Amino acid sequence: MSNQPEICVVADTAAVWDEGARRFATAAQEAVAARGRFMVALSGGSTPEGLYRELATRHLASAPGKTSDALSVPWSQTHVFFGDERYVPHDDPQSNFRMAREALLDHVPIPARQVYPMPTDAADPADAAAEYEKILLQVFNTPLSCSEAPGEGQKPVLSTEYSVLSTPSPFPRFDLILLGMGPDGHTASLFPGTEAVHEQRHLVVAPWVEKFQTYRLTLTPPVLCHGRQVLFLLSGASKADTLRDVLEGPYEPSHLPSQIVRPVDGRLTWLIDRAAAARLEK
Repeated sequence: MSNQPEICVVADTAAVWDEGARRFATAAQEAVAARGRFMVALSGGSTPEGLYRELATRHLASAPGKTSDALSVPWSQTHVFFGDERYVPHDDPQSNFRMAREALLDHVPIPARQVYPMPTDAADPADAAAEYEKILLQVFNTPLSCSEAPGEGQKPVLSTEYSVLSTPSPFPRFDLILLGMGPDGHTASLFPGTEAVHEQRHLVVAPWVEKFQTYRLTLTPPVLCHGRQVLFLLSGASKADTLRDVLEGPYEPSHLPSQIVRPVDGRLTWLIDRAAAARLEK
């Protein structure tokens, strides 16, 4: 890890949403100023959902004639991806895409062509993972060596429609990756005891999650660890013991997958409320 994570403790869940919205806007502004676009990966979960609603509210506050707590987010230059997804149709109540659409995307002027939901209509979830991997390669224009490329070892043809990066890098570099953490220490859909936690070759995989008896789609650790900024959002006392183990306990990512997120050249921040931070000692 290039540096130690920032631990930002705020009063309560509402303060997590407020500070998260500010950091989202700042990351977007900086990315557009530096590279002309803002590439963000959204998370599922109740705390991120609150952030999305806060961002939508702040956008509505920027309407003509309103002067409340507006934020300047360059929505027209924002490209939205997803860190993970439940393998359900996009209109299913369990869908992360549906949640993000209803909470945020329907309320801000992001061009529809710049929103990339994970596909969940393939008969084989592994095919869906390969499809989203190809989309990432196209959008970020990130070539892999033939031995590392998805499918049958051939580098995918890059569509000019999606070519938005001028300098290729080994992995996509999101400007901001939003993550949550479950009480079991999972993040995205990297669950304890699954092979996905240690995946290094693919950008997207489709792990079987035994506890839920279902498949998920998820970005893999190399993608999460190449984010320019990675922001965990946590609130509530139910996360306190696990958060202490993740931040202050031994490094056991097979048991606590959130520990695997260690940016190689980026900033890692844990934005948490006092209840979630209650068991931290350092």
